[in-house]
Amino acid sequence: MRVVAMLGVCVAAMLAASAAARAAAPIAVVAAENFYGDVAQQIGGPNVAVTSILSNPDEDPHLFEVSPSVGRALAGARIVIYSGIDYDPWMVKLLRAVAGRGRTAIDVAALIGRKPGDNPHIWYDPATMPALAKRLAAALARLDPSHRSAYEQRLAKFEQSLRPIDARIAALRRRLAGTPATATEPVFGYMLTALGMPSLNQRFQVAVMNNTEPSAGEIAAFEDDLRRHRVRLLVYNSQASDPVARHMVDIANAAHVPVIGATETEPPGLDYQAWMTRELDAVARALPPPAGR
Repeated sequence: MRVVAMLGVCVAAMLAASAAARAAAPIAVVAAENFYGDVAQQIGGPNVAVTSILSNPDEDPHLFEVSPSVGRALAGARIVIYSGIDYDPWMVKLLRAVAGRGRTAIDVAALIGRKPGDNPHIWYDPATMPALAKRLAAALARLDPSHRSAYEQRLAKFEQSLRPIDARIAALRRRLAGTPATATEPVFGYMLTALGMPSLNQRFQVAVMNNTEPSAGEIAAFEDDLRRHRVRLLVYNSQASDPVARHMVDIANAAHVPVIGATETEPPGLDYQAWMTRELDAVARALPPPAGR
């Protein structure tokens, strides 16, 4: 009986040690896109271990192919973040195929009320990351209640860091609202909306995004808008190469219409805040205020 009792004590001690080790280990987070992984790291700090799947600035996200390492990372994840609304359908398939006990999956598009058919580039919507940060802080606090106050403090710091971006958007909107723009794809669409800038040639943009050929009429209308200066700015997807998109950039340059690039992954060496600030600075440089103002 003493031996049995001693074995019971040993097993209990081992279980307690195992539980303590799990509690002390960083929470594994997998993000389909690196900007979500960045926000997860900012909210989780040293209490999370983040893996971002799409992070290569030279890779077209629409051509991404899943490797076995992605499945292995997903199997050990406690929290998974993905864009949703068909931007990263491979993640939805993986979540169904790879078991994960007690896993929290965050569909960011669903979180902010976006539906299939909406512009999937939701990270350029200023409302997206605050909503995600709050959801992450709550999820982390449930998994790791001993560090709840740390998650809440990092959330407050993150929200504070977005205020200069909101102020920058508001200032540009006061100056640029109503200024027509266009784009080769709707990557920057939500930010143009936030700036109050109508984005023309939507059918063309959606066709290029979906890797289909725009109609002859859509191409002609786009060209005409550039040559006749019906638009003041062209935004192109600097991460995805498409012949008809490059053609529009050439026409814009010849017509002296300002051109700026937008990317689908967070650039190396920048956090989300610096990335958005850089994009807004590009708009401000392309469309400066009239002389004397």
